[in-house]
Amino acid sequence: MSKAEILVSGATGRTGGLAISNLLKMGRPVRAYVRRDADEAAALREQGVEIALGDFTDIDAIRSAMDGIRSAYFLHPFLPGIVQASAFFAQAAKEAGVGAIVNMSQISARRDAKSHAARDHWMSERVFDWSGVPTTHLRPTFFADWLTYPHFAKEIWAGKQILFPFGEGRHAPISTDDQGRVIAKLLAEPEGHGGKIYRLHGPREMDHHDIAAAMSEVLGARISYAPMSIEAFRERMEQTYKFNPFLVQHLCEVAQDYQNGIFAGTNSVVEELTGEAPLSIPAFIAQNRSAFV
Repeated sequence: MSKAEILVSGATGRTGGLAISNLLKMGRPVRAYVRRDADEAAALREQGVEIALGDFTDIDAIRSAMDGIRSAYFLHPFLPGIVQASAFFAQAAKEAGVGAIVNMSQISARRDAKSHAARDHWMSERVFDWSGVPTTHLRPTFFADWLTYPHFAKEIWAGKQILFPFGEGRHAPISTDDQGRVIAKLLAEPEGHGGKIYRLHGPREMDHHDIAAAMSEVLGARISYAPMSIEAFRERMEQTYKFNPFLVQHLCEVAQDYQNGIFAGTNSVVEELTGEAPLSIPAFIAQNRSAFV
């Protein structure tokens, strides 16, 4: 008989995978909701994780994955369709008697967002709220991991420059490691968190000149920040990175949001929820040195 009481979607991604690692350390049995029974699913099985197969377009598969589950993590891939997926996930959870959902949203989620993805995340939050299943919404600022994405990290190291369209805006970068700890804590102990929105920030608000200086210190090479226009960045995403149009539209709009202060601020939420302070940028870069050198 299944012992899993926690369901994690996005289990082969960063936040879902790290949530699972933390839950296993807590001794909590976990079921992963994955699209394919491939190598990544096999690796999860080897760790003792149950596997449920399906995607967010199949409400029956989601409902089956919810059997016996007490709390569930919702993470939609960065593609259109999150509003319907949220409705399916929430309805399946309600039918199965799930007591809590942790929903990965974003800090730019709001009704009047010009990013289609950010607006859809806001609408997704409302769907979960209407469902009546107690849901905690996580709104992280820009991930520290943005710096280590292969196409960006290689360019930063090769040119010794950070080329982003963020002007002189500021944020407190938050690592996926810290988000994984938060997600695991909320899934393991959801009482009192339903209906709340948590903005997730790192420990120090920085502009990209500050980030470049921190990277220079850790990596032992002078790295600078060279702000670029949003239009120039759009061209790079379309022609060099070959990003899909949905992602391009989102990144261009949130770049303007970033310049307008939407991503700014810091708080103590990570430490309050987990008992451990979030990673600083110097500590994060040191931990991920291999992405650059």
